[in-house]
Amino acid sequence: MNTLLKTLFAATLLTASLAHAAPFNNPPQAPEFTGIEKWLNTEPLTMQQLRGKVVLVDFWTYTCINCIRTLPYVKSWYDKYKDQGLVVVGVHTPEYPFERSTENVIKAMKRFDIRYPVAQDNRYATWTAFSNQYWPAVYLINKKGQIVYKHFGEGKYQETDAAIKAALAE
Repeated sequence: MNTLLKTLFAATLLTASLAHAAPFNNPPQAPEFTGIEKWLNTEPLTMQQLRGKVVLVDFWTYTCINCIRTLPYVKSWYDKYKDQGLVVVGVHTPEYPFERSTENVIKAMKRFDIRYPVAQDNRYATWTAFSNQYWPAVYLINKKGQIVYKHFGEGKYQETDAAIKAALAE
């Protein structure tokens, strides 16, 4: 029993560490948006054309309670920093088949008042390109196109805000 408790504790610590924000010392290049079925609130975007801007990529889906709880922060960062060079791109990657419907995603965007670009990633192509595994997940890309920060799950809002400010100041 003692071994089982130790194993469970170690697994809990590993899971908790995944939820923490992570800056990068040697930042990898951000992958390109790929396999996007539909772009909403924008013409199609590419990482190449976004060079010179700071990009916050938010992987979300409209029925995920954790995603819904993070939306006010993502929208706030968009409103606060869009005129300073921040581009927010919501990558809507469905968890359930009904979330693949463009009409449902548009209704959700209206309900949540999402005004920034949203890429509909129904085949998980961009999700896979980022090696993402979580809803919600935030990736911050600097002006050189490098991933300089990531965070999975809720929380770390002040740290994310600070990372956005730092990337904009570069």
